[in-house]
Amino acid sequence: MEILKIVLTVIFVINCIAMTVVVLLQEGKSQGLGAIAGAADSYWGRNKGRSMEGGLVKATKIMAILFFVLSIILNMNF
Repeated sequence: MEILKIVLTVIFVINCIAMTVVVLLQEGKSQGLGAIAGAADSYWGRNKGRSMEGGLVKATKIMAILFFVLSIILNMNF
């Protein structure tokens, strides 16, 4: 069981570092004056789910879920 705990801890640390990098790569949510001028309705605004930004958001959600699951598992006394 000790080997499993070490492996899960290594995965947890890698996930923490990767999640930090992915969050820092994301753009801010404030659109500034572009929202007033209607720039949000551009091609990139409509297809944001398929862009790199959409991929970063999905990756953040997956890594956050993995973070919480691994946190709970590593804190169990087994």
